[in-house]
Amino acid sequence: MGNYFGTDGVRGVYGKTVTTELATDIGNALSQIKAHPRIVLGHDTRVSSHALMLAFAAGAVSGGASVTYVDTIPTAGISFLTQKHHFDFGVMITASHNSAEYNGIKIFGSQGTKLSDEDTSFLEEFFKNKYICEKCGQFKSQPHLVEEYISHLKNCTQSSFEHLKVCLDASNGASFRVAPRVFKLKNAQVAYFSCKNDGAHINDNCGCLHIENLIEKMQKTQSDVGFAFDGDSDRVIAVSSSGNVFDGDKIIYILAKYFKETGKLFANSVVGTSHTNSGIMAALNRNKINLIRTDIGDKYVIEAMEKMNLVLGGEQSGHIIIKEFAQTGDGVLTALQLCEVIKQTGKTLDELFDVHMIHQENLNITVKDKIKVINNENLNHLITEISSQIAPAGRILVRASGTEEKIRVMVEYTDPNKAQEYANQIKELIEKI
Repeated sequence: MGNYFGTDGVRGVYGKTVTTELATDIGNALSQIKAHPRIVLGHDTRVSSHALMLAFAAGAVSGGASVTYVDTIPTAGISFLTQKHHFDFGVMITASHNSAEYNGIKIFGSQGTKLSDEDTSFLEEFFKNKYICEKCGQFKSQPHLVEEYISHLKNCTQSSFEHLKVCLDASNGASFRVAPRVFKLKNAQVAYFSCKNDGAHINDNCGCLHIENLIEKMQKTQSDVGFAFDGDSDRVIAVSSSGNVFDGDKIIYILAKYFKETGKLFANSVVGTSHTNSGIMAALNRNKINLIRTDIGDKYVIEAMEKMNLVLGGEQSGHIIIKEFAQTGDGVLTALQLCEVIKQTGKTLDELFDVHMIHQENLNITVKDKIKVINNENLNHLITEISSQIAPAGRILVRASGTEEKIRVMVEYTDPNKAQEYANQIKELIEKI
């Protein structure tokens, strides 16, 4: 990866790491790596999104690109429109699950998939020189294109969701209008909250990182199923009527099993990550489904799916890729697919899930220099030591976040108390480094 792009595009605090100057550079660079490219551009609800959108468009148009602006839309909507209308690039201005002071830029290629690490590193080479084209490109606003994405989502499932009570939390983000609209079009009974065009409060005590709010709202509305999205709606966490939480691992299991039963699971294989719970892997194996692990990051999941022509993959965080309908994670699509399974099987989420999960202790430690920490010899020695103690029943994963200055620690072990003890040992050492 280059100096600016992480595992999920450019991201940081607006005005500091992510500036209008950087947005202009990215727009202009895209106009240089392909002559007169056509770009579709959207964003989530953040207050800073308009400034970054205008800066990006100025850089792109001055370099000869033509920009079609579609206003507020989920990230998957940009991916969909890029592929459908044969745009050269799709650009989404968002910081996903991060709080309101953050923003960022995600870029999709012509097939609706995120640019590879090699592509983004190559793109950064063009930041050095501004290019002003004699024939400027055009900028046009076409927010009605969002309707095509909504129609696409509606047609991704066959069942009518009548008599199904669905509760939605859009995190005051990109799906604030799309998610309730689609579920109403599917005839569901819809209750929703945090579904406002309120970028000052995006991901603020709402959405998939604050699932307790959805649980509370479901109890009040007596909903059958609930879904919480993040700021750009590329991830989703589900909740059953009894209040049980279904993260990406559990969702993958339910969908994989259903896809296999209905003949849709190519090669009887799904893609997860190194974080995917080992209990899920064991349960998939019992159902004669193979789990293929990748590095953490939905782009790596997608790359593995493409390489092996697989149809389903995802992350514990709730990024789920269903290749029949999308080239990237789509929280609303995943929610619709789960409702389809519920309607087709006549079972609740709780009845669809029969896995014994292995306890995972997860910690996120904020640091000043994550690269220095992750390469520390004492830390690596401690990890090796604890790994030998819990093998073969347990696993340890310590990694630098691809989007924040944090070290993420996961200890998976059958004894929750021991898992917590080992995770805290690692945390204490990291805080001393």
